[in-house]
Amino acid sequence: MTKKTPFQKILIANRGEIALRVIRTARALGYRTVAVYSSADRDSRHVSAADQAVHIGEALPAHSYLNIQNIIDAAKKSGADAVHPGYGFLAENEDFAQACRDAGLVFIGPSPEAIVSMGNKAGAKRLMLDAGVPCVPGYQGEDQGEANLIAEAAKVGFPVMIKATAGGGGRGMRLVADAASFPDALRSAKSEALGAFGSEEVILERAIVEPRHIEIQVFADRHGNAIHLGERDCSVQRRHQKVVEEAPSPAVSPELRARMGATAVAAVKAIAYEGAGTLEFLLDAAGNYYFMEMNTRLQVEHPVTEAITGLDLVELQLRVAAGEPLPISQEDVRFQGHSIEVRLCAEDVAQGFMPQSGVMSLWQMPASIRVEHALGSGAEISPYYDSMIAKLISHGADRDEARRKLASALDDTVALGVTTNQSFLANCLRHPVFAAGGATTAFIAAHSDALLKPDAEADARAHALAAVLLYATAAEGAGSLRRGFRQAGSSIAHRLPIAFRFEADTRACVASLVNLGERRYGVSIGEREFAIRIVELDTNRVRFDCDGLGESAVLMRDRAELLLQYRGVAYRIQDQTHAAAVRQGAAAGDGKIRASMNGRVVAVHVAVGDMVKAGQPVLTLEAMKMEHVHSAPVAGKVVSLAAAMGDQVSAFRVVAEIENPEAAKGEQA
Repeated sequence: MTKKTPFQKILIANRGEIALRVIRTARALGYRTVAVYSSADRDSRHVSAADQAVHIGEALPAHSYLNIQNIIDAAKKSGADAVHPGYGFLAENEDFAQACRDAGLVFIGPSPEAIVSMGNKAGAKRLMLDAGVPCVPGYQGEDQGEANLIAEAAKVGFPVMIKATAGGGGRGMRLVADAASFPDALRSAKSEALGAFGSEEVILERAIVEPRHIEIQVFADRHGNAIHLGERDCSVQRRHQKVVEEAPSPAVSPELRARMGATAVAAVKAIAYEGAGTLEFLLDAAGNYYFMEMNTRLQVEHPVTEAITGLDLVELQLRVAAGEPLPISQEDVRFQGHSIEVRLCAEDVAQGFMPQSGVMSLWQMPASIRVEHALGSGAEISPYYDSMIAKLISHGADRDEARRKLASALDDTVALGVTTNQSFLANCLRHPVFAAGGATTAFIAAHSDALLKPDAEADARAHALAAVLLYATAAEGAGSLRRGFRQAGSSIAHRLPIAFRFEADTRACVASLVNLGERRYGVSIGEREFAIRIVELDTNRVRFDCDGLGESAVLMRDRAELLLQYRGVAYRIQDQTHAAAVRQGAAAGDGKIRASMNGRVVAVHVAVGDMVKAGQPVLTLEAMKMEHVHSAPVAGKVVSLAAAMGDQVSAFRVVAEIENPEAAKGEQA
């Protein structure tokens, strides 16, 4: 008889939205739940949502969420008899699955043996090749010496992909165009892989030109049953990380779905796999597919599969882990409509998708679609974890309906205080190539100009509105804006123009405002003139007419700062009307290297006294699981290093200084 493994209390060995997601289904099925948290997450929503919570260490992952013994101790302390790893972190760690088994805990996931077989990219690829599954040509051998990898890369042919064998999410992955770039890219990939996953082992693969990234969701139980739940198209990516995911794929026919699904099911049956898993493939323009890797866990994008199948994938995980047979067969699986998910990330798209951290001052999610998140107004976005802060998921009768719903919901999303990729995601959904179903993995790179191009007209109107709001809310600042409006925006006209100088994100603006009375204003910015009438002004929302067009915007005022969201775009307005003027470009060539984010120093490439070239790496910061190289802004001598290996530094802090001899001579002259 197949062994049953009943459990009553589940510890979720993860954080944020996935912890809340597991808690929701577990509670619906009558299970008690236990949350774990680091010092940085003490006030996180998943902590208060669980029945119990255990503190497991300091903020850095190595001290908390990645510490296996701390998780096992927390389970024992709380009386949990099962562990759900969520995704990422320990979900694909065979040592963790084994530790749970040794401690008598039910691991809600595959066996350690299955994780070893498929969780490692090199091992999985060798297994699939032996089984006759088409794979991307490459090298997955044990000789990891740099000289051998350089030689193997030449055999594979450029361009070539370097991939960490452990983990995922784009960490430890590099696309290398030629042999000259390979050594530096290899060292960088290995360093990032070692820091993220504890292993610097890599594989090499030939880069398939502009493929689609297609993954097949599979489920298997210990009774020998295995099914697939169709495919997801995850082609829209930046830094090899998924941004937009959808099901079904617009490029997969029913016949191709059946073939890929059969391949995936055969693979999991061959290793007696148990639980949720995803096999990832590259699909070329000719319809050929190549196995890349298997993720032995639940995926971030699982909600789109839930939307079109009507199944709760976490529920299936819990039932399989308890020893129950899958409640459905392949013939029972039905697909209804279309679903699209976007990952809302705390990142500055204009600065190369650089992760951001800080306080989310105002956070309001749309009620029209499914949203998975763990935030609230005033929540701290820490630099220690992944930059994804929410997932927005739409479902429609067809793809275009799902796309329209999601784009509209993004416009209604309010995330003020920390820069996000919100408007970029909406631009992706509305781009004609994506709308036509033609997006490949090259989509963002090929259309970056259009996706990043600001709406000049919307920006101009937002800046004019900002001038009015700076004036109308000045009397109260962060207090009651209604009372402030009555004082500063009364019916008494002030015909003399008032000058405002402010910075909208990184753009300097000068505006001239005239109070025309009756809540009407004339605003001049450059050669543009705007007629604005305030219809209603509340603490966080304004209704207004601008040149005869009635609209609304969301705002938050705190002293000299005004946070504004208009037409789905967030603006940070810094009032500098009364601030001392700053010489433009003063910091551009001063030789000082400032930390681009809150992060930890993981590499220092130079020493004080070294001569460096402009653009030469000086130090590397790690933030939100990604490494960011900070290079010398000018050529010269390193005269100071204000950060050492392991230091935690704050954004904009000066971490190094380069003295440019030529500039110094000019100043002395």
